[in-house]
Amino acid sequence: MHLTSNLMEKISDLSRKQRMLILIFIDVILFWCAIYSSFLLVEQHPFNSEIISYDWIFPAILIIGIPFYIFEGEYQGLTKYLGSQALYKIALSNFKVLFILFNLGILLGFYNYSINLWIIFWILTTISNGGVRFLLRDILLFSLSNKNTNTRVVAIYGAGLAGAQLAASLTLAKSHQIKVFIDDAPHLWNRTLNDIPIKSPDYLNRLKGQIDQVLLAIPSLQRNRRKVILENIQKKGIPILEVPSVEDITSGNAQINDLRVIHIEELLGRRPVDPDQTLLLTGISGKVVLVTGAGGSIGSEICRQIISLRPMKLILLEFHEPSLYSIGEELKGFNQDNINILSILGSSTDRVLIENIFNEEYVEIVFHAAAYKHVPIVEYNPIAGVQNNILSTKVICSSARNCGVEKVVLVSTDKAVRPTNVMGASKRLAEIIVQEFAKETKTKKINLTNEKVNTCFTMVRFGNVLNSSGSVVPLFRKQIASGGPITLTHAKINRYFMTLKEAAQLVIQVAVLSQGGEVFLLDMGKPIKIRDLAERMILLSGLTFKDENSKEGDIEIIETGLRPGEKICEELLIDPSSQRTSHPLIYKANEVSSENPNFWSKLNELEEQLIQRDIKKTLALLLELVPEWEMGATHKI
Repeated sequence: MHLTSNLMEKISDLSRKQRMLILIFIDVILFWCAIYSSFLLVEQHPFNSEIISYDWIFPAILIIGIPFYIFEGEYQGLTKYLGSQALYKIALSNFKVLFILFNLGILLGFYNYSINLWIIFWILTTISNGGVRFLLRDILLFSLSNKNTNTRVVAIYGAGLAGAQLAASLTLAKSHQIKVFIDDAPHLWNRTLNDIPIKSPDYLNRLKGQIDQVLLAIPSLQRNRRKVILENIQKKGIPILEVPSVEDITSGNAQINDLRVIHIEELLGRRPVDPDQTLLLTGISGKVVLVTGAGGSIGSEICRQIISLRPMKLILLEFHEPSLYSIGEELKGFNQDNINILSILGSSTDRVLIENIFNEEYVEIVFHAAAYKHVPIVEYNPIAGVQNNILSTKVICSSARNCGVEKVVLVSTDKAVRPTNVMGASKRLAEIIVQEFAKETKTKKINLTNEKVNTCFTMVRFGNVLNSSGSVVPLFRKQIASGGPITLTHAKINRYFMTLKEAAQLVIQVAVLSQGGEVFLLDMGKPIKIRDLAERMILLSGLTFKDENSKEGDIEIIETGLRPGEKICEELLIDPSSQRTSHPLIYKANEVSSENPNFWSKLNELEEQLIQRDIKKTLALLLELVPEWEMGATHKI
């Protein structure tokens, strides 16, 4: 066995020219053996007793067959990628060689060769010359598999066409060793596909520790069924990868063996909300759009969605230079319609800058996503958090009204509802500012000139966004990668979740649905326990979690206690009543804004205290303007 392996390795190490010469030599021998065997078989046949000399045919095969093989490209193909079509090509080439030899025999006067001789010759050469090529292919693949020490042992879930194609690709690449196929169809169980057994899903219970991954190869699987399969595999603690979707494969964007990781958002209970394309296009197409905080998680995704909706111009406003550069370069990569993208480095609290942008660029729609949103950071840096979140909103709204901007959409958060932290209180005050501007616009009908328009002020509120910079998902993923532990503030804490894409599309659709002063929100289903999220992410990584019941697990989950200002449960509405919109999963509510008759004077006073950096007076004014704020012990006045 060791000698055979050494011989295989030596063959695989030969150069392309050396392999071709060996193959030509083998073909010469096989041609001669085939014709000799054919004559022997025909001479023994009772109906062929008179055979004329066949000495001429040996040199003739050499002179005709090998050059013809070279002309037909039989020595050009990559042997290790040889498929069944190669055998058909060999058969056709042999038929052509046979045809030439047959006619040459007639020219030489050898008329009484039996037709059976040529048929047998064709069969033998096809089998032998084709067989030797497949043998060399298997030698090369065997050698490659021995050299590849990083081969992963996998089970392919799905014994259909996609599974068979994936198995063929992986076998050829020798990057994976396929141990078994898993399929839901009972009629396939205990059969084989390319000599690989097909088993039921229950068989996965026996494979724990024997395989490195499960590869899901059912690209057309229905969402609900797919979710059940993923959860069943996940519970077994085996990492999962899957083939691309049918759309990606048919469009040429991906190949069957472009395996991708299953993301945690795909296992969450709520189904992603599809946008109303009419709302998206109506709100953006042909418009001059400004996005503040364009380099942040939400802002950058809003920009990605907007650029595909063909605005006249997209203006990116961002205070953080690397983030502005990053999103600007990314947008250039898929700006197929050559939309004018303007990147502006600056703060949305800079009134002069904002009004210059509005007037010089004729801005029509503003998506105000610039904000400090990390609860612990804002809690310990209240001046910076309040100044950025509140003053930027006031500057954007007043400048928009003065410059005749059509719409301003504030991106808000569920933490603004009955806030328990400075960040939530600052965002609630930002909402009130938007509501107050909307109320004034409606009651006073502000219209500075005939060329100006009454600005529509509105806002959209949503919960946690998966994979945003403030989400627990990137944190948990990093903690799992480093071997744990996962840090959790409280076992009962829960949150609403949505994807970045959903959040951005929701914000854009609001620009069309809004009439002024409303708060819009998405039906986010049921909240999810953060501990459940952590456990699922651990299992999705092919690991197990460690707790009191399973001390042998891989990743420990530790409770650290609630942070200052952190809630167990978040809410989306102050007033529980809401109305449906034209989008079945987008709701709106007309909440009461400020009941403080001195709202604007108090806001101006707050602005003065921020300039003075007086934390005590700043927080006192914030509490007066947002009386529902449950101030934590950190900032008790």
